[in-house]
Amino acid sequence: MNTERETVHLVDDPEINAFLNDIEHCPHAYVLGCLMDCQMKSEKAFSIPWIVKDLVGTFSIDSLAEFTERYYQDLFLSNNLHRFSNDKAKVFFAAVQQIARQYEGDASRIWTGNPSSAAVVYRFLQFKGCGIKIATMATNILARQFKVPLSDYYSLDISPDVHIDRVLKRAGLVNKGASREEIIYKAREMNPDFPGIIDFSCWEIGRQFCRPQNPLCEQCPIRSE
Repeated sequence: MNTERETVHLVDDPEINAFLNDIEHCPHAYVLGCLMDCQMKSEKAFSIPWIVKDLVGTFSIDSLAEFTERYYQDLFLSNNLHRFSNDKAKVFFAAVQQIARQYEGDASRIWTGNPSSAAVVYRFLQFKGCGIKIATMATNILARQFKVPLSDYYSLDISPDVHIDRVLKRAGLVNKGASREEIIYKAREMNPDFPGIIDFSCWEIGRQFCRPQNPLCEQCPIRSE
């Protein structure tokens, strides 16, 4: 791995986090983790590739591609891996097959070669079950935290969730009734070259300080602003 790059915090467990961070040797772990991140706690969703690895005893794309969709459905359901285990098992299976065939077993081909931000977002959108929120989030993390070089960053929008929505509204950057689209365009207005640059900061502030109940306003790092 690139020792100069800081470890990206995706889950609390150090061993699982190191596994997800190894995008040089096991890039599909990160991709599959992103595809699982829906309608459940993010840390639990990102842990699913690690749990699958433990359950099946392998994690090479060639080996994973040998299992059927029914096998993954049984695996997910019997181990209660996801809130929507049946659907996400299908997403997991389809993604493994796509990486094996379209990317010749190397998921890093999604982002290598200095592509445009739009190209990477589009490639994520081609995965079954991946909407614009996950596609922009996955690309944003690659660019902002994994330091993957892209030719531009202006297609990397903010990915509004409950934390980001709450922070921007409480900070007065958008109106209290602002829609998801208004939040996205406010971020574009604030930083046109890289709208998503504030995504992770707002998300962390929302989780740690700007809580739904009893927010820690006195400790908030943006209080002075």
